[in-house]
Amino acid sequence: MKRFIPVAEPVFAGREREYVLDCLDSTWISSNGKYIERFEKTFAEFCGVRHAMACCNGTVALHLALMALGIGRGDEVICPTLTYVATANAIAYCGAKPVLVDSEPRTWNLDPSKIEALVTEKTRAIVVVHLYGHPVDMDPVLALARKYDLRVVEDAAEAHGALYKGRRIGSLGDVATFSFYGNKIITTGEGGMVVTNHADLAARVRLLKGQGMDTARRYWFPVRGYNYRMTNVAAAIGLAQLEKIEWYLERKREVAERYAARLAGVPGIVLQAEESWARHVFWMFSIVLDDSRKVERDEAMRRLAERGVETRPLFYPMHVLPMYLDATPGAFPVADWLAARGMNLPSSARLTESDIDFVCEQLLASIETA
Repeated sequence: MKRFIPVAEPVFAGREREYVLDCLDSTWISSNGKYIERFEKTFAEFCGVRHAMACCNGTVALHLALMALGIGRGDEVICPTLTYVATANAIAYCGAKPVLVDSEPRTWNLDPSKIEALVTEKTRAIVVVHLYGHPVDMDPVLALARKYDLRVVEDAAEAHGALYKGRRIGSLGDVATFSFYGNKIITTGEGGMVVTNHADLAARVRLLKGQGMDTARRYWFPVRGYNYRMTNVAAAIGLAQLEKIEWYLERKREVAERYAARLAGVPGIVLQAEESWARHVFWMFSIVLDDSRKVERDEAMRRLAERGVETRPLFYPMHVLPMYLDATPGAFPVADWLAARGMNLPSSARLTESDIDFVCEQLLASIETA
């Protein structure tokens, strides 16, 4: 059989089966049950926050966070253009306008120096995205938020466990969101989490995610809510994954270090930097083929697929997507360059040294000639 290495795959190294079977035996399989409470409590402790609210996916988590902050029609919310589409979509779901920021070239996150010029009287919040697991430089973002009385949302869908100046991602803004999709650092299959230190925001999220039902008066609905709840089965998987998260983070770093040892310094290949103030978690190990390489990114990916290596392109920037073409006038040269020439390499915690060496060998062979 031809060797094939997927770009991502979940790893179940803990008590997932035991906990799921316990759910089945107990018949608590829907949106109530002991695993939801345990997962929320343990995840809050992991992030160093007071409150965590589980929900059915990461996009929903963002929508809940923005609604809890009161973001609505006519508001503007600043966010990076280089991100997964859910970031901008969640803003649009609220009736607000995403205002897009270019990337900075080292970590590929939004460039904090470009935010202030975009603030208007309609700006209500800034959504930062810790892209591919590297934290945003938060101090200048938080300083701007204080200056203009803006709220800060951390989209940490890709950054479970990352550190900014020794502080856990998810504990820095007003509210943060995580995804537990099947390719994330830990997974529930589909799932999300909203975390915050603010009791009022936590209460609002809990109200909205459960159809708007009053927690003190069953089947009384004071607001229009949503069915955004997580199941007990999903939470059982998530808790088992969370119990092993330090192992997952260690494996992700080992994978990244092996890649870096093979690829750092290779002409024409640019790696995402890890700043001295950050602890990158390498959700996806990613590279950019710089302009000295005559092989186009898409051709390199095609050749890699033929050689048994699955890759995927960096995200399309929001400003090239049909629904956000006119969101923010201006140029986004860094995001455009990254998106046109960047790719994610296989990044599973399951990868062996032999797998990584194979990927690197096939990559170097694939970019040698135009």
